[in-house]
Amino acid sequence: MEPIELWKQFLPVELRAHAPYLAQAVVEGTLDERVRRYGPKALFPISPVLMLDGKPVWHDLSQRAQVEMSWSSYERRAQIVAVARPEGQLEAMDRTGVEVAFLYPTLSLYLLGVDSLEANLGAAFARAYNDWLRGYCSRNPARLQGVGLLSTHDPVSMADEVERVAGFGWRAVVVLPNPVKGRRGLSDPAYEPVWAACERLSMAVAVHAGTHSRLPTSGADRFESHFALHACAHPMEQMMAFLALTEGGVLERHPQLRVAFLEAGCGWLLYWLYRLDEVEYVHHGGEVAETVKRKPSEYFRRQCFVSIEPDEPYLPAVVAHLGAENLLFGTDFPHGDHSDDIVEEALGLVKVLPEAVVRKILWDNPARFYGL
Repeated sequence: MEPIELWKQFLPVELRAHAPYLAQAVVEGTLDERVRRYGPKALFPISPVLMLDGKPVWHDLSQRAQVEMSWSSYERRAQIVAVARPEGQLEAMDRTGVEVAFLYPTLSLYLLGVDSLEANLGAAFARAYNDWLRGYCSRNPARLQGVGLLSTHDPVSMADEVERVAGFGWRAVVVLPNPVKGRRGLSDPAYEPVWAACERLSMAVAVHAGTHSRLPTSGADRFESHFALHACAHPMEQMMAFLALTEGGVLERHPQLRVAFLEAGCGWLLYWLYRLDEVEYVHHGGEVAETVKRKPSEYFRRQCFVSIEPDEPYLPAVVAHLGAENLLFGTDFPHGDHSDDIVEEALGLVKVLPEAVVRKILWDNPARFYGL
């Protein structure tokens, strides 16, 4: 949960006028009216709105969603305050038995979800965040591992930033899956130098979607509620990201590239791989024969990973059909999407899965993905 103050400190002086900031949310009606409409959660102040150049970063975020999300933040306020300091993050890891944490952006990922963002500013946001995170992780680099943020607004600078954060000793980078500036998602030829650099440097690539972004996003053309947009954005964007990397030949050209699709569970995977293998590849594969030279599931098994939720009821079926080699566990701490006992839930998977499989999910596979 990076602090809003980092931008004034780490952006280049000439770009600090574009530093994002938090503004008081505009509330609808009187307090009594809001309580009647939304219930007692409306008694608590609505969280500030992330702003960029005078405009909200989040798109289609209703007042009801703001109330619910503000309540979630209020419930986790102690954790959110604690992890502002690396010592607080380490204390939380100690309490839950987490040995190593790979840290992903929150506000910074939203900032890069604005299609109108100028390429140089997007690249500067990524560099500033990475510089701040490097200092945060320096408290204990062995246990606090940075994941470098890349801005897909500026393909020219992305490979250089991969090189730079690899020099920090980091082992992974994170990108949004959405199309940017009219480019064809992650398979666009403009990104080819990035994938080559990641493969050469053995840098893992994490694909992480977001909700309410100002980029073309699954479901945004037909839904407005956070309920629906969140349901669509995460799994559907991951499905299309894997398809783009497969159909566009990225996985074929870069067989050592490791890619993970995060925060969407693993349930979509069985259906999607079946669909791509047995319908598209079998009946329509000739059209893409130059870039897709094997079944999509073979690419996935060879070099891709997906994060699981420990309470997914079909997890044993995924293990049975796909195996356990490509599954990862993450807590998403301290976000409100998961319960406080998520680590205990993950450890409890030994009730439904063999202990060796649980060990792969909790340690062996993440270690292999991140190159520990």
